Amino acid sequence: MRVVYHEDYNEVYSSDPASAPGRIQAVEMALRGKVTFVEPSAATKEDILKVHTPEHVRSVEQEGIYDIAALAAGGAIKAAQIGLTEPCFAVIRPPGHHASAGSAWGFCYFNNMAIALEKLKREGKIEKAFILDFDLHFGDGNVNTLESRGYVTIFNPASSNRNEYLKKVQDALAETDADMIAVSAGFDNHEADWGGLLKTEDYKYMGKLVKETSKRNNGGCFGILEGGYNHNVLGKNVLAFVQGLETK
Repeated sequence: MRVVYHEDYNEVYSSDPASAPGRIQAVEMALRGKVTFVEPSAATKEDILKVHTPEHVRSVEQEGIYDIAALAAGGAIKAAQIGLTEPCFAVIRPPGHHASAGSAWGFCYFNNMAIALEKLKREGKIEKAFILDFDLHFGDGNVNTLESRGYVTIFNPASSNRNEYLKKVQDALAETDADMIAVSAGFDNHEADWGGLLKTEDYKYMGKLVKETSKRNNGGCFGILEGGYNHNVLGKNVLAFVQGLETK
């Protein structure tokens, strides 16, 4: 399976946990030898401005984060393009699901998912998209930027019961007829991370469900990295999800 990755994602671009030293390296090491890494290019300003206001883009530039944020958005685009014909995952930094058109918080700058899906939609590559956002934190940026556009359904599962959580994911995927299943994959709801709920095998299960749904709908699927802050388990959790996407 191809995984989008760039060594610049290891850059410590801020003091927040999403940019902590070793975070991306932990994922890269877990995947090394098991996937084929492909390198993305930065998203163009034109693609970014289809989602974000000029004022917001200027604020990211002034903060000195533009280059790495554009490269993250480009990684999401690359994964989405590959995902049209085969499952793909993007190990990108910084994350994006808390970024709205004119604002951002939660370690995010540009909404990587929105930029990628909007590009596919504009180019006529997809009709409908379904976003499974299993990050611990509600993806308000995904909702703010995409929900009103009419072609995207967004599901943020929530439950304090592990089995109920997974059943909600299963049921939501069973109901969609979208031709692109996209995942904002935050791994911070793991039992050894901030959320303390899910097990590593649950990410493999959700990956398998995503793959099966895309196959049933004669469409594609991809995932992009969002949260996940325990470096000791992040790599194996990402690997489990990738293995689920690879399910035959």
